Amino acid sequence: MATEETKMKKQDLKFNKNEDTMKLKLSALQLKIDKIHLGGGEKKIKKHHSKGKLTARERIAFLLDKDTDYVEMGEFAGYGMYEQYGGCPSGGVVIVIGYVSGKQCVVVANDATVKAGAWFPITGKKNLRAQEISIENKLPIIYLVDSAGVFLPMQDEIFPDKEHFGRIFRNNAIMSSMGITQIAAVMGSCVAGGAYLPIMSDESLIVDKTGSIFLAGSYLVKAAVGEVIDNEALGGATTHTEISGVCDYNSPDDKSCLTTIQEIIDKIGAHESAGFDRKKSLEPKLNPKEIYGIFPKERTTPYETRDIIKRLVDNSEFTEYKSGYGKTIVCGYARIDGWSVGIVANQRELIKTKKGEMQFGGVIYSDSADKTARFIMNCNQKKVPLVFLQDVTGFMVGSRSEHGGIIKDGAKLVSAMANSVVPKFTIVMGNSYGAGNYAMCGKAYDPRLIVGWPTAQVAVMGGSQAAKVLLQIEVASLKAKGEEITADREKEMFDSVKARYDEQTTPEYAASRLWLDAIIDPLETRKWISMGIEAADHSPIEKPYNVGVIQT
Repeated sequence: MATEETKMKKQDLKFNKNEDTMKLKLSALQLKIDKIHLGGGEKKIKKHHSKGKLTARERIAFLLDKDTDYVEMGEFAGYGMYEQYGGCPSGGVVIVIGYVSGKQCVVVANDATVKAGAWFPITGKKNLRAQEISIENKLPIIYLVDSAGVFLPMQDEIFPDKEHFGRIFRNNAIMSSMGITQIAAVMGSCVAGGAYLPIMSDESLIVDKTGSIFLAGSYLVKAAVGEVIDNEALGGATTHTEISGVCDYNSPDDKSCLTTIQEIIDKIGAHESAGFDRKKSLEPKLNPKEIYGIFPKERTTPYETRDIIKRLVDNSEFTEYKSGYGKTIVCGYARIDGWSVGIVANQRELIKTKKGEMQFGGVIYSDSADKTARFIMNCNQKKVPLVFLQDVTGFMVGSRSEHGGIIKDGAKLVSAMANSVVPKFTIVMGNSYGAGNYAMCGKAYDPRLIVGWPTAQVAVMGGSQAAKVLLQIEVASLKAKGEEITADREKEMFDSVKARYDEQTTPEYAASRLWLDAIIDPLETRKWISMGIEAADHSPIEKPYNVGVIQT
């Protein structure tokens, strides 16, 4: 893939610095991921193995087809949260989209090394995200159950509300009515309300001696009704496959259970197709690794977005739409891993208009919003999935923009995007600030998948701007109380406020709260988009595209 362009870039000092910065971020990211994958720690894993059980990730690795792609959702869920309880790596549950017996599925596996697989608030949110992906894409879903139920110290934040624990079982029922295959394997504890999940699935399996299902365990049964009985007799595999009939399959061990799931999935009929266009996949002509050097280390440094796009798309071919108009957003058609896509990408280059005016890169202007809205409508008309590449600081402000109708044009863009009936996929490459996050299909606008590069930042505004605003408020409050603020004290306060704000804008902070499904290496972007469109192709579009009332 070496080209003259490559050689020139490699000699460029900025390119090398950018590349070094990206590689350092990826290295730091991998260290965090390695720690997350230990779950509750090596001692807990050893104890888990001593019971003859595989860990959540080992179960998934055995279940998935060998040498096939998969993506993990919510790997950073709970990161830096619940420290008072010892943390909750990956939210105590591992979720992937992968292939089982040649069929794309969602797999949800409780990690019993993390607080016995108990449900924290983020665990519930992550499980609901898995079901949302299954529902949107009509993908089969497999639950590998090994959980002690709700984490009692936080029961008020996980039990009673609409988007809490009980929503899982409501979704089980809705998904069943939609004909979405649900398979549940009880491979450890399955207690209280959680006992309904496997039984509301289409088919359920249970592992002998390690799996158990009951509404109340032996201690609670004794306390409640005075009956003395052990957990195995109360709700073990023999009980539920030979007496109650609650479970359908009795498996002697984890691997046998997972093999039976593979055999069940193998017999599922073919899915209906949404009809998204796919041809033979071609690698980009331009080297994708050059993205590391092209994407700037500084958040305000201009760069050419098309250089990124041409290293993501098949054969580096990109058919640009309205290239001479609305230049702070780049729109056009391409293929990614063979799939036809419409790309909407922010342009961080400083733009000079024909009128001689300068437009700041990364900012959405009226002409850009107008062009993008029209392009989104075209993609919906042609049944072309949309890919948003975010590096946006927001909409342009000031009297000229306001008088020119920036709010009207912005609303047109948001309406066109929000009402899209083709699937949307969002990659946060850099900045994702304010209303720009919304217009470029942020989490609130139902992207099928939304991921960030290690350079991503999600916030109302950048750290320096936010810190100045917050500092003004804080200083005014202190002065009102009669305090004198020196220049040194003001700088100290500014640094403190900025550090606190910057911490809340990191990709890890966003991913820990599931604002992002994952933090990925830029080189994985093609895989995430391709697998996402393949999943979406399971679900035919059922309603016409209609943007409702918009001002033009």
